[in-house]
Amino acid sequence: MRVDLAALVREETARRPERVGAGEVEEAVVAGSRGQLERVLGNLLDNAERHARERVVVRVRTVPAGAADTGPGAGPDTGPGAAGGRRPGWAVLSVEDDGPGVPEGERERVFERFVRLDDARARDDGGAGLGLAIVREIVTRHGGTIALGRAPGGGALLTVRLPLAGPAGEDAGRGGGAPRPAAAPLG
Repeated sequence: MRVDLAALVREETARRPERVGAGEVEEAVVAGSRGQLERVLGNLLDNAERHARERVVVRVRTVPAGAADTGPGAGPDTGPGAAGGRRPGWAVLSVEDDGPGVPEGERERVFERFVRLDDARARDDGGAGLGLAIVREIVTRHGGTIALGRAPGGGALLTVRLPLAGPAGEDAGRGGGAPRPAAAPLG
């Protein structure tokens, strides 16, 4: 199934107008399960809203296969389509908040199940620590990667890279089935 990532972002940000806004949103179609990708975006936004002081910004951009990616969360293009393969490039979804951010040494831990870095918060307020672990599992099943970095304003910046869909019909059945190899971790 082909999923319009830009449309998903516009729909979700319209449901959360008080604290979530869309920055630059390029058209980007990926292969996969719309329901699972809605969950990815929803979990990322829930997490960002929980930690933001005032605002969360979502962006979508595309990076051609083999092109140097200099945007947030950029890394080497070693995944599908990197060396003249069958994919046309990447959709890059980023969610940034203006909260306290995550210390560099803890950034990989947030993707583990049941990990919560803020022990002072009541479980009622912060969830069970599964949201980002679920996001990583779904993103990996879709052939993508996720990384956590520092937003320009000091908060958290979560960056998801997903392979762009090929021509119509080429990607039928991708994204919801068996796991596919993930692209190289983002640097």
